Amino acid sequence: MPDSSEADPYSVREELPDPETFAALREAAGMPPRSLEGIERGLPNSLYGAIAVHEPTDEVVGMGRIVGDGGTVYQITDMAVHPDHQRRGLGKRIMSALETFLEGTAPPNAYVNLVADVDGFYEQFGYEETRPDSKAMYRRIE
Repeated sequence: MPDSSEADPYSVREELPDPETFAALREAAGMPPRSLEGIERGLPNSLYGAIAVHEPTDEVVGMGRIVGDGGTVYQITDMAVHPDHQRRGLGKRIMSALETFLEGTAPPNAYVNLVADVDGFYEQFGYEETRPDSKAMYRRIE
């Protein structure tokens, strides 16, 4: 049996963070902010979520979720790991949980998309750029 210093201090749970933690993780990861009103409305509409928890402190240090219509379109979004806990494989573990959900629920020919902000990360899960076939676009409501 390994001693406690070798034990993995993190777990990945199938749940969503609370709105305040969601906002704080986005901020810590350098992602654009979302309004608390939008977070409170949006989180319950998620199809699936996974969080990384630092067990010794019970702190949520990472997250990812899937939104969409549950049949034809799925979007992986809000992937974030607090900088103090990066480089420990947590993003990969969260993404693996999201992929397991998709493999078990998405019907054939479902479209799964995401906006990649890290080069080389999502490719290991089989994602590829859409250009030149299409391009991603966005519009932010002020």
